[in-house]
Amino acid sequence: MEKINHEQVQELLNSYQNKQVYVHVEVTSGMYASHMDEQVFNAGMFLRNVPVTYTQGAVKGGINGEFRVGLKLDNGGWIYVLGLTHFEVNENDEFIMHGFNYDGKLATALEISTKEFFK
Repeated sequence: MEKINHEQVQELLNSYQNKQVYVHVEVTSGMYASHMDEQVFNAGMFLRNVPVTYTQGAVKGGINGEFRVGLKLDNGGWIYVLGLTHFEVNENDEFIMHGFNYDGKLATALEISTKEFFK
């Protein structure tokens, strides 16, 4: 994976616009985070293989290398992920954006594909 390049990521987001795609969204403070440090609130969210069509995709930010990506859905709703730092298009043609915390561990993920992700 490489660090997010605003222009490249925006171009990729535009290429999936107005098409039915599958999204994977994940947010985590770390597995059992509160067991490792009582001061850490353990929170998470996971969606996989959700079919959506978005009419607008936007990448914003870049402060401290962290970006946010919003997808405006055709029904008026939004998918919005903060803290993204890296991206790639893998061998399965899946557009992967991940955010890694200061320890290098996965904190956020937004993935887009024209086909379902492996189950």
